[in-house]
Amino acid sequence: MKKAKKIATTVLAASLLVTATVSTTVAYLTSKDEVKNTFTVGDIVIDMDETDVDFSSDTDRDKFNKYHIIPGGEYEKDPIIHIGTSSEDCYVFVKVDNGIKSIELSDTETANNTIKSQMLANGWTLVEGETDVYKLNRVATKDDENIPVFESFKIREDVDNETLAQYADANVVVKAYAIQAEGFSSAEEAWIAAPTDWK
Repeated sequence: MKKAKKIATTVLAASLLVTATVSTTVAYLTSKDEVKNTFTVGDIVIDMDETDVDFSSDTDRDKFNKYHIIPGGEYEKDPIIHIGTSSEDCYVFVKVDNGIKSIELSDTETANNTIKSQMLANGWTLVEGETDVYKLNRVATKDDENIPVFESFKIREDVDNETLAQYADANVVVKAYAIQAEGFSSAEEAWIAAPTDWK
């Protein structure tokens, strides 16, 4: 009886050992992964300046100049648009409010040297349906350090003192605008979507 009890105890112990061994060697095939998204915000970055002709700035470039005009005078005014190095590709527009248009030399007199003709030569085209808004004839990129608008203007030689005096407070104002190129098939389509206060 003692011998049988010992055998039963041994068998039970062996049985527990087998069970324990089986439970510790069972494993499941598993895997783990994740996708983490990091978002950055796109931006359109442009700047415009022109040569400082009245020495009102500490640098060579300025945003505001005063001109003392006389008949036949030719003046440097060279607005240039700069696209920021972090900017998205964009369509660029300029609105030119030419307050001296009627005393500016005509194209025939200057061999295509008016503000408008210079803009056409620099790759700008009048936006359809607009009288003073021009589009750049390509998409601008962050590699565009300098996009010239025009270079100068010239006053007609036959303007008399009385007429010239009427332009004492006249301005040539150039405003630059840019809209992302992504999502638009053309500059015209982008201009239609532009904010109403641009127009």
